[in-house]
Amino acid sequence: MTSHGTIERRPTPQEAAAARPAAAPGPSGPPRRNRVSRLLGSGLVQGLLVLVALVWITPLAGLFLSSMRSEEDNASGGWWTALADPAQLSFDNYTALLADSGIATAFGNTVLISVPATALVVGIAALAGYAFAWLEFPGRDGIFLVVVGLLVVPVQVGLLPVAKLMGAVGLFGTVAGVVLFHVAYGLPFAIFLLRNYFAEIPREMLEAARMDGGSEWRIFFRLVLPLGRPAIASLAIFQFLWVWNDMLVALLFADSGSQPLTVALQSQIRQFGSNIGVLAPGAFLSLVVPLVVFFAFQRHFVQGVMAGSVK
Repeated sequence: MTSHGTIERRPTPQEAAAARPAAAPGPSGPPRRNRVSRLLGSGLVQGLLVLVALVWITPLAGLFLSSMRSEEDNASGGWWTALADPAQLSFDNYTALLADSGIATAFGNTVLISVPATALVVGIAALAGYAFAWLEFPGRDGIFLVVVGLLVVPVQVGLLPVAKLMGAVGLFGTVAGVVLFHVAYGLPFAIFLLRNYFAEIPREMLEAARMDGGSEWRIFFRLVLPLGRPAIASLAIFQFLWVWNDMLVALLFADSGSQPLTVALQSQIRQFGSNIGVLAPGAFLSLVVPLVVFFAFQRHFVQGVMAGSVK
């Protein structure tokens, strides 16, 4: 109440907030993403990354230089001596290795196993992942739980039963048998990965495509696959590397005519013992193809790994 006997009206919270003087703009901290970018761009971090890269590249460079030196040079000194004496380097070891019909056939078998096993897993998993994510059909959730449960089944559990089954149908010891084994054991993880990725696609986008008259096949090929390219590329790299470097499955399910490069090199080790002139070029030959594949799809691989990590 004022001195004149009138009652003073208190301002509402909204009026008080409007009358309150605005706070002076202060220096706000940069967003977290900018801080991370500045940290990664600092000289100390860049130097650390270069050091880590050198640590990882040094064994690869040593293997390559050893593969180009003769047995006598490898026995007389380390691979780093070739840096001071480049005359030691030649492709004679590779020529002798590839002249071996067994190695050449094994290299072709590795391609015949890895490429179809990767393509089939990616293709089937993409179709199944879209169905589990966006199509309604009886038993969808139960079937997906079975697929997820198969992730915990180790490969060793199925070796003997699958070997008997392939022997009964005439696929044991063939390239097709090895491919089917890799496809069967690669599908659970592939379906799980792509289903979760496709489920993040906005529903409104798919409904708009259906309202425009797009069929499920057209939506899958024109919309879902382009949006899922990072995850599909990551899956393809993982599957290809796993199949290319596998020796356990090929050692059990492939015979001498269908064995891949890993099994052929293991046979060479038994035959030539510790001959660096044979082991080094063979190991580098089996390594260079996965490296080329990885660097060719590196951009998509990083996008797939980082998908969903930054909103």
